[in-house]
Amino acid sequence: MESIRLRAHAKINLTLDVVGKRPDGYHDVEMIMQSVGLWDEIILRETDRGIELDSNLKNLPRGSRNIAWRAVELIRTEFGISRGVNIFIRKNIPIAAGLGGGSADCAGVLLGLNRLWNLNIDDEALRLLGKSLGADVPFCLTGGTALAQGIGEILTPIASRADIWLVIIRPNIWVSTKEIYGRLDLNSIGKRPDNEAMIKHLGAGRITGIAENLVNVLEGVTIPMHPQIARIKSQLMEQGALGSLMSGTGPTVYGVFKDQSSAHRAARVLKKEYRHTFALKTVDKGILIG
Repeated sequence: MESIRLRAHAKINLTLDVVGKRPDGYHDVEMIMQSVGLWDEIILRETDRGIELDSNLKNLPRGSRNIAWRAVELIRTEFGISRGVNIFIRKNIPIAAGLGGGSADCAGVLLGLNRLWNLNIDDEALRLLGKSLGADVPFCLTGGTALAQGIGEILTPIASRADIWLVIIRPNIWVSTKEIYGRLDLNSIGKRPDNEAMIKHLGAGRITGIAENLVNVLEGVTIPMHPQIARIKSQLMEQGALGSLMSGTGPTVYGVFKDQSSAHRAARVLKKEYRHTFALKTVDKGILIG
């Protein structure tokens, strides 16, 4: 095999709770993560040596600043591989959006190289490699619906019966994940998510129950800094969303809709103001090969 093509899916947070701060500076979280039908296409081609990265997006980092590039470097180092690889990433997931696009690309490269180079790395070992590169990478490798704990790497799959139609909006705002977590006061968190209730609603496929239990404690930090996020949440509700939430540290916001037609109708209206507006539904995989 000389090349491989993959789809690396974005993620959203259906819930996000921060339960403590660790000695290493990271935060312990308890959140429910969900893969969605927005993906980057990744093509890996074996070369004689070195790492090359290209993309349809001009401002995507091409070298070691790119987590997908570092994934190749890690695999080559861990397994003593001298062969090289060319990575092409066709970006559809907006960057720096709270949708895990970089982590998804990284996961796609790890999974792709495992197949391309016949490394036979098992799922657990692959997730450990992913964790060393980024907290969201283990989930992006697995995908679907899961409760994530620790820094996000401890995953418990959730059997979801819900096909959820969403409208996702990425406004033209830049948010620093490090700054948001740095400003979070654990003693000032108000409403926290009820993850047990959310898991029950997911298992029963109750869209209304899911929409009513969307909670992200980081909204209390990000929204005062960027009030436009609250405005977008209101706009989604005005267009018929059953519930709306910021994903991750932001700035992306999504709304849960009752069906495909209502989601597409809302997206047509909101796309007039927000270029990065997507109507799509949840999916049960993080990475698809081929």
